[in-house]
Amino acid sequence: MKEQALSYKSWNWATIPHERIADGVDRQMIHGQALMICRLTFAPGTITTAHDHVNEQMTIVERGRVRFVLGSQEREFGPGDVLLFPSGFWHGATMLEEEVVLVDIFSPIRRDFLAAIDPSAEPPLQAGR
Repeated sequence: MKEQALSYKSWNWATIPHERIADGVDRQMIHGQALMICRLTFAPGTITTAHDHVNEQMTIVERGRVRFVLGSQEREFGPGDVLLFPSGFWHGATMLEEEVVLVDIFSPIRRDFLAAIDPSAEPPLQAGR
């Protein structure tokens, strides 16, 4: 049996371009075949409208305080907190008094994010509803 050559990739956030995706929101993105990580920097008071998607998502609060909509509840989180949103889970966030940095990890990758920077990217996955 022939061994397949495997290799790794590495990045540093300082080298990843920032993309302004909305007023008060900058995003950096890295992705592989099935996993995507985004680092988002939010101005104080920024609101991300509650939504859901087919992608499973983990969010790490790197800096600042955030009030998350979690289904029908709201709860505050801060640096070091990690949240898991299953596929189809209703969520949103309000950044509180200071700049907030969130790290979002998605599986599968968010093709809609890629399409925003490359229109030839594959279309996003659709929810089975």
